[in-house]
Formats: sequence, structure tokens, C-alpha cells
Amino acid sequence: MSSATKKTVFVLNGPNLNLLGTREPAVYGAQTLGDVEKLCTQACERHGLALRFHQSNHEGALVDWIHEAGRLHAAGELAGVVLNAGAYTHTSIALHDAIKGTGITLIELHISNVHARESYRHHSYMAAAAKAVMCGFGVLGYGLAIDGLAQMLAQPAG
Repeated sequence: MSSATKKTVFVLNGPNLNLLGTREPAVYGAQTLGDVEKLCTQACERHGLALRFHQSNHEGALVDWIHEAGRLHAAGELAGVVLNAGAYTHTSIALHDAIKGTGITLIELHISNVHARESYRHHSYMAAAAKAVMCGFGVLGYGLAIDGLAQMLAQPAG
């Protein structure tokens, strides 16, 4: 990687996050996924990072993007991954295995405070493989997660 090449942040969004702005606004807020992407673009620009922003309702697509992030990680070109896996958080061993298998730095993110919601939302398959878990900050959590990745990059290894 040349010094002019920016490290990349992947922001991955799982099922139903394409409905932001219309799905349960009392829980998830009024901002759309497009608004979230703009917020992430601004956060990455602040830190000199490149952004890859994706959403899918399909678990396999999320796994494929994590594998792609893993290739960038192996090449030293990845800042990290912010993953809002939606309902897959509570069901997907495949996502857990992809995170563990790639060795990426991943922040698990939730817009709402999942611990103040239904009990089935309290368990995460991602958390054990994540560097950090964030919830309850609304869509502002995305920018905070990117800020956190930038801070981790700035810390000396060791």
C-alpha cells in the first residue's frame, strides 16, 4: 500500500436497515439509510479514510463483504469494519465465523439499545468476535464507531 492510499472502513448493514426512516421511527429514528451513508462519509473524510458502505437483506452477501474486508486486512489496507447485522446478530453463526476467520477489527453496532428491548435481542453471536460493541446512540453511533476505528489506528501496536 502506498502512503497515498487511504485505509478503508467497511460499514455493513443487515436485513431491514433499508427501511430506516419508515420502520418503527420511535425505535430507529427518522433518518434514512442514505442519511447514515452521508454521516459515515463525513466521518471517514474527517479521518482520511475511504468508505465502503453496503446493505443487504441476505446473510451470504454480508459474509462475502466480510471476506473482502479480510483480504484488505491481510494487505494492510483495512481500517476496520462497522457491522449492524440487524436480526442476524441474534442468529448468525456464519457471520461470527467470518469475523473470526478473517481477523478483521470489527465494531458491532446497533441503533437502538438492544438490552432495553425484547430478551431475544440480548444475545449476540457477533459480540465474542468483535473488538467493541455499541448500541443505543441512534444513527450517530455510526460516526462514533468510525471515530473509534480511527483512534485504534492511531494507537501504536502492542
